[in-house]
Amino acid sequence: MLPTNYSLYTMDDHVQYKGKLRLKFTNKEVYALIDEVIYEHEHSGLKFMNYGTIYNHEGKQLGKHIPPEQYRRNSIKTVKNKQKANPDKHIRITDLINENFYEFWNKYRENIYGYVLKGGRSSLKSSAASLRLVKDMIEDPLANIVCFRKVAAYLRTSVYSQIAWALSMLNIEQEFTFYKSPLMIEHNETKTAFYFYGVDDPQKIKSTKINNGYVKSIWFEEAAEFASHEEIDMVADTFIRQQIYDKDGNEVPVKQYFTYNPPRNPYEWINEWVEQMQKNPKWYIHHSTYEEDTKGFLSKQFLEKVALIKQNDPSYHDWMYLGKVVGYSDNIYNFDLFHVIDKLPENDRIIMLDIAIDTGYSVSATTYLLIAKTLKNNIILLDTYYYSPENQAIKKAPSDFSKDLNDFTKNNRAIYNYPLDTQVSDSADGALRNEYMKQYGIYLTPAKKKKKINMIENVETLLAQGRVYVLNTKNNQIFLEEHKRYQWDPDTKDTDDPKVIKENDHTCDAFQYYVNNNLAKLGLKF
Repeated sequence: MLPTNYSLYTMDDHVQYKGKLRLKFTNKEVYALIDEVIYEHEHSGLKFMNYGTIYNHEGKQLGKHIPPEQYRRNSIKTVKNKQKANPDKHIRITDLINENFYEFWNKYRENIYGYVLKGGRSSLKSSAASLRLVKDMIEDPLANIVCFRKVAAYLRTSVYSQIAWALSMLNIEQEFTFYKSPLMIEHNETKTAFYFYGVDDPQKIKSTKINNGYVKSIWFEEAAEFASHEEIDMVADTFIRQQIYDKDGNEVPVKQYFTYNPPRNPYEWINEWVEQMQKNPKWYIHHSTYEEDTKGFLSKQFLEKVALIKQNDPSYHDWMYLGKVVGYSDNIYNFDLFHVIDKLPENDRIIMLDIAIDTGYSVSATTYLLIAKTLKNNIILLDTYYYSPENQAIKKAPSDFSKDLNDFTKNNRAIYNYPLDTQVSDSADGALRNEYMKQYGIYLTPAKKKKKINMIENVETLLAQGRVYVLNTKNNQIFLEEHKRYQWDPDTKDTDDPKVIKENDHTCDAFQYYVNNNLAKLGLKF
């Protein structure tokens, strides 16, 4: 009969276990090179060596034993083989995370239900979380991990890529198969897997089928995108209601991980929820910033960019990159970041044009913006069309606006002979889009509207990077004036859903449509 008590020896610790033959490495560098692994029975003299070969005390081979964690040791064996091929390369968790995450890493041994990793952009919290999740899986042959984003469309370029990165950094990616439809990363031997779901399709989550084992951990990436903690609870409850037992028969919790950048509004649900969780001993809250990168993971180019943003807009820098909940001032934008120029720059050149449209018809103003993108990735407002129906006895019809838009485009193309890329229009209005297609056969792209505060934040990012210029012309003065006076509604500013004052904001809306429909082109899609 195989022994039920054994000891584990590694290069730097000695851990004794009792119970079924189920190995769990607990030495600090769990993925570090391990020179020798021996399971030695305390009384019979049996030894388990060479990844499952059983010997007696005289060294006679008795047979093969493949315990549940065999694949774990195979992972270490893979590292050993790579170490032999490249003796200068030694995989250490402490080489892959900054020192400010050491406490988070070591907290795993405590009876913690949830881990909240918050902080500024590029603080490397998602890297630390993904490495931890890979360890969650590798140390347990029945463990599955489920990763969530609010919107499924972002899974492949975020959590899926992040887990793939962690596997690669640990040199065990060859032990997994990477599937794209459905998104899944499956271990070749155990058939456990990393699963990836968007919460915008809850039916898929309810019908989740785990091929083998149970869900050990769940990860909510960009948790601030979710509408409320109730929305997260509905998803989490699907998985945490199951009972999981350790080798001694003790029930253990499903680990929950949350990573996010704190919203600037102190009344956002996630800011208030995390403040409550800080009082819960079963939850661990961690805050990080790019300034704690002591190991040089971040590039010099990135640090120079952040330094410029800090100089341009300190409040935006503190929120975006330090993760501080800075709240709102009365004015929405820092108006000094709209750089007014008298002529086009000589050291930069235009590469394309875009048009952004906000319509109001007989109720409020209609505006068209002609915006240039330059080789240096700056933008310049070249011209503005603005029509207000106020005090107009006869209001313009959609056919009139369609002709005005065509004239606005044609006249400016005669001045600025550059390719016209996109023409984005208010998605709530179909009249101008239909009329323009009917008269000129040109399709106006509907604006990708989001929560107002998120659309504004994308504009703030562009401004903080010092990339917004306005040509000083008579037509563009209305754009400058409206943005200077663009303010939060004081009655809603200190709530979880702040509103803007909806007066004289038409160029502001049009500019938001332009930015949010062109995030990738502007380098704002992270």
